[in-house]
Amino acid sequence: MNKSKTTKSAMVVVAHADDAEYGCSGSVAKLCDEGYQVVYVLCTDGSKGSGDLTISSKELSKIREQEQIEAGKVLGLKDVVFLNFEDSVLEPTLELRKAIAAEIRKHKPEILICPYPMRNLEGRGWGVGHPDHIAAGEAALSAVFPTARDHLSFPDLLEKGLEPHNVAEVWVMGHPDPDLWIDVTNYIDTSINALLKHDSQIPHSREQVTQSMKERRSLTAVGSGYDFAESFRRIPFNS
Repeated sequence: MNKSKTTKSAMVVVAHADDAEYGCSGSVAKLCDEGYQVVYVLCTDGSKGSGDLTISSKELSKIREQEQIEAGKVLGLKDVVFLNFEDSVLEPTLELRKAIAAEIRKHKPEILICPYPMRNLEGRGWGVGHPDHIAAGEAALSAVFPTARDHLSFPDLLEKGLEPHNVAEVWVMGHPDPDLWIDVTNYIDTSINALLKHDSQIPHSREQVTQSMKERRSLTAVGSGYDFAESFRRIPFNS
């Protein structure tokens, strides 16, 4: 994958392959273009998300892993990390939090992007959806603060050379009350091309996917002054 122009670093923590492509890939493409080294951390093995009765969980997991690697090449990611917790039964356990904290300490992101960690019963955003998304968001936020920060949390991480790290800010995608809009107008095509690498997860034609993504990003951009945008709730941790 592409080498970065600078030492700036960002991380995206999601549950499944394709979650980030649907939620924040325009922003990721922009960060990569601006010189950030961006790492994806996928919490699950992606072994359950298919309606194909002829495919096994092992086969599906392998397919989705390769699809995510190919999508990462389109975006210019530094790396994709697969934690390989079982799909569809993800919980915000201490084991998951520790695994994410280890990646934070290793890659030292200034910005971390994660899903909204709550259900949204109004039907807006991702909160009403997959429980794995909620679990990934909660575990990621708990890993940022306090686990990745405190040297006495999971001291074996320190013994492995993983020094504490303070994430400067978290961008929560799917939040029903966003306060940060990223202009992805120049990156919408890259975002869509990355999503289209996830063949196993796309039930519609490429044309329909393209139209749907542009409609969603255009709707998000309303009032921002941009043609296409992605929105987040920004949480600063360095103030």
